[in-house]
Amino acid sequence: MAKETGRKVIATNRKAHHDYHIMDTFEAGMVLSGTEVKSLREGKASLVDGFGQFYRDELYIESVYIPEYLNGSWTNHAARRRRKLLLHRDELTKIQRKIQESGFTIVPLQLYFKDGRAKLEIGVGKGKKEFDKRQTLREKQDNREALRAMRERNRATA
Repeated sequence: MAKETGRKVIATNRKAHHDYHIMDTFEAGMVLSGTEVKSLREGKASLVDGFGQFYRDELYIESVYIPEYLNGSWTNHAARRRRKLLLHRDELTKIQRKIQESGFTIVPLQLYFKDGRAKLEIGVGKGKKEFDKRQTLREKQDNREALRAMRERNRATA
């Protein structure tokens, strides 16, 4: 059997960039059980309610939904259990210092397989206020309208 190469995205937290100003991103490995990996290979997971939290000096991700494996037996996992993240010590201290500041939190951004191993992209971000969210949506809409106008102008001259 050939080894997997590349990056296969399983789940993306599209709401994260809407709700948070993401300051820094990190790629972390995850400690998973066998049935969790099999369930992820089926492409089922949700990062929407997930968040990161430190317990002693270790970083864990909580409330990430990985459904139970259908063909699993009594060895099946809990769907929303706490999962340990694997990062280098200097990355952990950098994240820990950042979240000690007021308003910062750890948010899961993307779950994927990289060369056959499950990875989680996490971001350290600060929550957006309601007016920030409206401003971001307004900027996206203005950019979209400007691109549309330029495209129509280019079609008219061609």
